[in-house]
Amino acid sequence: MRQRYNYAFFDEASKREIRRAIVKGVSIPGYQVPFASREMPIGRGWGTGGLQVTLSLIGRGDVLKVIDQGSDDSVNAVNIKKLVAATTDVQTTDATEKATIVQSRHRIPERPLRADQVLVLQVPTPEPLRSFEPSEAVTRRLHAEADYTGAWLELFDQIVRFDMTTTGADHPVLVNGRYVMAPSPIPRFDNMKLHQAEHLTLFGAGREKKIYAVPPHTDVRPLDFDDHPFSVERFEGKRCRLCGAQGVYLDELVDEATGRTYHQCNDTAHCASRREKGAVHER
Repeated sequence: MRQRYNYAFFDEASKREIRRAIVKGVSIPGYQVPFASREMPIGRGWGTGGLQVTLSLIGRGDVLKVIDQGSDDSVNAVNIKKLVAATTDVQTTDATEKATIVQSRHRIPERPLRADQVLVLQVPTPEPLRSFEPSEAVTRRLHAEADYTGAWLELFDQIVRFDMTTTGADHPVLVNGRYVMAPSPIPRFDNMKLHQAEHLTLFGAGREKKIYAVPPHTDVRPLDFDDHPFSVERFEGKRCRLCGAQGVYLDELVDEATGRTYHQCNDTAHCASRREKGAVHER
């Protein structure tokens, strides 16, 4: 194949600069490291931050998996895979266990990742304090002083109004007992998959020009109160209609013909893997 681009699209100096930001992020878990976000052949907001992290790390022996809200076949996932494959010629896969790099938007795979795998999460808004503080200078000072009063007040206000926290996704977490971090818009169900995980997790925000990380075996605690502990989405009594899976994140769908509500695995690769192994279908 004729090489029309530098390997992995970027020039080597750009990849080194991004890797340096990654190393700093790994050294200071949860800390947002500024970086010179490059122009990409996809629009900002479509995963440019995660893509830049992936392109800076990927090597000829890697195998790439890309998912978008649990699906391997969405437009975002398919086009990112095409770009990486066209500029690196690496193998791509839908199987989580075969990948060395997993890039994801809004989900962490159901299958636990190993120590030799890297999870790259696409992040639209990396600043967990942005909803109540618009100034970047002020949020940087608040992080430096570990002043997270505003984050706690925001959760308290939700409890006063609704008797529960209403963060459906992107619930703020405290990393390594120091920095409050936005875990990207993953559902609450996925938050605890970051706690003491075997794998390295990298977060890339292209539009906001930030990279941060959660190294393996790092404490990640969702913000909560003693009398209102953190809780996740619950699917008691529900199972996937295709593979029968329970204890996983399920999508609730409606059959337009019958009006019947049913549930299905959000992680399409996990569901397909179970069916290949002969998992019982739920009817």
